[in-house]
Amino acid sequence: MFDRAVYAQRRQQLKQRFTSGLLLLPGNTDVSMNYLHNHYWFRQDSSFSYFFGLDQPDLAAVIDIDAGADHLFGDDPGLDDVIWVGQQQTLVERAAAVAVASVRPYRDLAGMLAQAREQGRTIHYLPPYRGETILELARLLSCTTEQCKAGASESLIDAVIALREIKNDAEIAEIESALAVTRDMHVAAMRLARPDTFEYQVVAAMEGIMRSHDLQNAYPMIFSRSGEILHNRNHKNRLQRGELVVNDSGSSSALGYASDITRTFPVGGRFSERQRTLYEIVLAAQQLAIDAMRPGISYLDVHKLAATHMAAALSELGFFRGAPQQIVESGAYAICFPHGLGHQLGLDVHDMEGLGETRVGYDASVSRSDMFGLRNLRLAKPLRAGMVVTVEPGLYFIPVLIRRWQAEARHSELINYAKFIEYIDFGGIRIEDDVLVTETGARVLGPAIPKSCADIEALMTT
Repeated sequence: MFDRAVYAQRRQQLKQRFTSGLLLLPGNTDVSMNYLHNHYWFRQDSSFSYFFGLDQPDLAAVIDIDAGADHLFGDDPGLDDVIWVGQQQTLVERAAAVAVASVRPYRDLAGMLAQAREQGRTIHYLPPYRGETILELARLLSCTTEQCKAGASESLIDAVIALREIKNDAEIAEIESALAVTRDMHVAAMRLARPDTFEYQVVAAMEGIMRSHDLQNAYPMIFSRSGEILHNRNHKNRLQRGELVVNDSGSSSALGYASDITRTFPVGGRFSERQRTLYEIVLAAQQLAIDAMRPGISYLDVHKLAATHMAAALSELGFFRGAPQQIVESGAYAICFPHGLGHQLGLDVHDMEGLGETRVGYDASVSRSDMFGLRNLRLAKPLRAGMVVTVEPGLYFIPVLIRRWQAEARHSELINYAKFIEYIDFGGIRIEDDVLVTETGARVLGPAIPKSCADIEALMTT
């Protein structure tokens, strides 16, 4: 955990955004795999972790704005718990480590909330995203599950987003500690991606590196020769010389902060000329986007900048016709770049997405587009110093998309379908780094992970 003063300060900053009421922050509970006592790896709710720091199940917290008090609800382990999982700190001891003085049995929570409702006090809570939490909130608040989901507090959502999206130095250090491990994972993957190796063997090696640091995945690994499938989690293919592999993998830090890195490289260590040409287009688009980042610029504009560069370069190769700006504004470019440039990163790999993707990524200055491709942009609002975002342009040749658009003659005045058909078996390319917005620009976080063609080839062939 961070120092206890960090959590006290975070809660104080949250309190200052309200004048009355209760802020209810339930933690997560264990989730069973196939029977009650066989659990998945426990992951604490990120907002509970941000304000209360305790990484154990079956806790809840209430911040009483009127009284200025923080309350932690939970139960100490009983004899059976100690027998099965060993001796643990008391809840009072755990609470003291995060500067909480009021600790009460979990059974008291329902009574506190019932009394607050009787008094007409507002109970603020965040959108629940787990079934167990929805059911528990419905019980605690004496409402239906539909009412529970609809009753999330917009003011609490806005307050949490405003606080969590700006990272301090300690949080940046956590992200960079995760990136140090993630670098080792990606370097190992490049070295191990040899012909006739199965994808799952490389994934196993990466997971071994991560687990050797007692860390967990920030998200399920994407490692595939079928890189045109954006979130391909199938690892059963045997690698063949010359194929491109997309490796989208990241470790969490010890305190749960995510890293999110993508590299694309050729099996056997040598890019073909066709691969190299397209790869360098994506790499240049990424660098152009990073160079443009600064406080105040909208991420929508940065996205369009990267997309326009790729449209211009692909036009020179015969994939598109017309002005690059027209290709982007029409949406034609999304035939090969159907996702957004990136998203915020923090305690969640898609940071705070549980609070609502549009609430997190958009504001009054920018609305979500309904255009194919652009509607998938998770972050569009102006950047702020202290944000950490991913920058991940890509080019993908998705057979079903190309053929469908061709059959519809969609954007036929702008798209040279014959050229796309020539590349229909190409796969995909994505290059992704985690970037801190600074007061004057941006900084790529973590140790360098090879991404130029020359550096990748040098690593893979030595």
